[in-house]
Amino acid sequence: MAHNDSVHSGPWEASVTPIAPPTSANPRLRELAYAGLVTGLWSGLLCLLIFAIARVAGVPFLLAVAGGQTPSLNLAWFEVLLIPLAVALTGALGSWLLLGRRHAQRIVYWAGTALAVVSLAGPINQPSSVPWTARVALMLMHLVTWFLVVPQLARIVGDSEPGASVEQSRRST
Repeated sequence: MAHNDSVHSGPWEASVTPIAPPTSANPRLRELAYAGLVTGLWSGLLCLLIFAIARVAGVPFLLAVAGGQTPSLNLAWFEVLLIPLAVALTGALGSWLLLGRRHAQRIVYWAGTALAVVSLAGPINQPSSVPWTARVALMLMHLVTWFLVVPQLARIVGDSEPGASVEQSRRST
């Protein structure tokens, strides 16, 4: 009986069950979309909780848009719920483009982190007429969304990288 050494060399060697996962178990768009939906919904719900607590505490969410100097946009609860969901689903679609590529996990993680840092410029660069309490609440919402979405999508995409699984054939006995 021939022994396949490729099955015994990889990141799974340190596992309690050192058997490589089959390539048929690699994630697809369906798994990424599901992860985007679930992490986006959880993120949206937690952001909605932050929004509700801030509103009860009297924080006004009248914000300036696109570099405007006068606050003119009143943030609504459904936007707080739906924006993280849209971001997560968009991230899942973007991650799908990297399935099966080398270093996909790192690329998704660091690209998602860079986008989250860039998106923090919105709350930080609000005009002085927007109170810092509103800015901090918005920054917390950004961080919650990053924390729930980016690492999960990166982990899933990482499962499809070359060498993370092997083609397994049936052994005849």
